[in-house]
Amino acid sequence: MADKVLPQRIRDLVPESQAYMDLLAFERKLDQTIARKRMEIQEAIKKPIMQKRKLRIYISNTYTPCKPEGEEAEKVSSWELRVEGKLLEEPGKQKKKFSSFFKSLVIELDKELYGPDNHLVEWHRMPTTQETDGFQVKRPGDVNVKCTLLLMLDHQPPQYKLDPRLARLLGVHTQTRASIMQALWLYIKNNKLQDCHEKEYINCNRYFRQIFGCPRMRFSEIPMKLAGLLQHPDPIIINHMISVDPTDQKKTACYDIDVEVDDPLKGQMNGFLSSTTNQQEIAALEMKLMTDVTGNPEEERRAEFYQAPWVPEAVGRYVYSKVQQRRQELEQVLGIRLT
Repeated sequence: MADKVLPQRIRDLVPESQAYMDLLAFERKLDQTIARKRMEIQEAIKKPIMQKRKLRIYISNTYTPCKPEGEEAEKVSSWELRVEGKLLEEPGKQKKKFSSFFKSLVIELDKELYGPDNHLVEWHRMPTTQETDGFQVKRPGDVNVKCTLLLMLDHQPPQYKLDPRLARLLGVHTQTRASIMQALWLYIKNNKLQDCHEKEYINCNRYFRQIFGCPRMRFSEIPMKLAGLLQHPDPIIINHMISVDPTDQKKTACYDIDVEVDDPLKGQMNGFLSSTTNQQEIAALEMKLMTDVTGNPEEERRAEFYQAPWVPEAVGRYVYSKVQQRRQELEQVLGIRLT
């Protein structure tokens, strides 16, 4: 910034240059504001920025009856169950695959019909999992089948279900570990459970004594004691009837569930931080500005030379001598004396 400041002699010579100095001061304030906002955005994107959306799940099935002998077709009746879904009012062109919302999916069929070894269909997320738009299950059968779907959402960051006693106390059922710790600290603070003299200790009230099993504990012991009170969230349970009745028109069922997705604002924040679109142009303009302010050394030497106090007199003498020289030459050519 110091390289952009006009020298005092320029400001004295050109009063209008004050407008430039005002712009320079405004630029300094603007740079400070942008730098502060960038830091705020960097801190904000470290935390998950989520928004709740509705995921509509479609459960449907088709039935293929067997054909009489001699015809080329299925020899055994069978049905196929399809589980698909999509976000309602999904913005943007990039749509998330249905499986990306889940950690696992279990379809439990009638055990009496398909036996203990063939009544479960399971899908579990792995590091190499390829996302898909839906799941299909095909089995032989010509009777209606009761099935139960257990869907475990893939929360990011992970969420946990609290012990019922602690959940009632804190008013939190299922949340992230950070949110649970925050709710626990607020309860300790509001109920003044922190020891007045030994700040690293918590004096348990009767509810804490029942839950944590001790009259007193250190703050550093909370994560370890809390780990035993956290469980995996409950799965979403959907009971569905697979119909093989050809006259049944209601073979598709819809269910809406709440899911959390990344807020589009987070992508805009990352784009702002990583954007270098105008950086090269700004750098080029700043370089030109500094060159204009500092000036060309050769031009500065010439300006100083011509602005020296003795220059006007020297130039006057030089011009006078040239005029006299031309006068003498003219007199010689004309043979007369000019006065």
